[in-house]
Amino acid sequence: MDKWKTFVRQQPRNYSIFVMFTALTPGVNCPICRPAYEEFQIVANSHRYSNPDHKGVYFALVDYEDAPQVFQQMNLNTAPVVYHFSAKLSGKKKPDQMDFQRHGYDADAIGRFIADMTEVQIRVLRPPNYAAPVVIGLLVCLVLGFLYMKRNNLEFLYNKTSWGIICLIITFVFLSGQMWNHIRGPPFIMTNPQTRESTFIHGSTQFQLVAETYIVMGVYAVITFGFILLNDAAAIDVSSLTGGKKKQPNTIAAMSPSAMAALGLGLVFVFFSLLLSIFRAKYRGYPYSLLFS
Repeated sequence: MDKWKTFVRQQPRNYSIFVMFTALTPGVNCPICRPAYEEFQIVANSHRYSNPDHKGVYFALVDYEDAPQVFQQMNLNTAPVVYHFSAKLSGKKKPDQMDFQRHGYDADAIGRFIADMTEVQIRVLRPPNYAAPVVIGLLVCLVLGFLYMKRNNLEFLYNKTSWGIICLIITFVFLSGQMWNHIRGPPFIMTNPQTRESTFIHGSTQFQLVAETYIVMGVYAVITFGFILLNDAAAIDVSSLTGGKKKQPNTIAAMSPSAMAALGLGLVFVFFSLLLSIFRAKYRGYPYSLLFS
């Protein structure tokens, strides 16, 4: 409490300080506190390394378990929260708060908030992640080992269906934003600390959730499946249905061409409408929609 009064609330000061209020105790139900703290720590370390001579901006952390009286003084019942205490902030004036719901809590968003408040530009420097190269190396070893074991029978390499499925999976992964998740490390979902409602799709264009990417990936997959049904329905030799052997599609052999086309068109129409709805939820003011507003 003495450090809080001395370095944060005492006036006059010739520096700004950004304080994160959080609850890192394992017993506290705060799933986003740990990742938000790690992003805040990245920003603080980046500022220290990129601006070693700058003495106008400092960072502090207040954990609820260590200083509950500070939370009471600030009338806080939620976490995490980032406040900016400027050098000219008076004792009765409320500090500037970062809006996590709108901007997210990744290091780049925190850096932009600091730049808006103090005009201090921080180049975010993330620590190297060696997990990805190790996983890729193991995957390459597994693939090479599998090819070596099947060296006498490599006909599966010429299977068009297998390569098509692999290409579609790679396309869905990159379209859904999995690479962004790998770089930024967002949480799976977000829970409103006041209403306890879980959010699967973030409402900002600058941030996304892991669950959101899975939803988008699934929507793209269903739309693609609908187009495959339409393509297979058109590929059936309709003239052979009146006599002789019927040429069946590869997708759903028991369906008639008309039923297959209707199902494919319905899937494309419904799930493309859902995709537009998700897009409208993130890009406010987007004017177009189909079934869902």
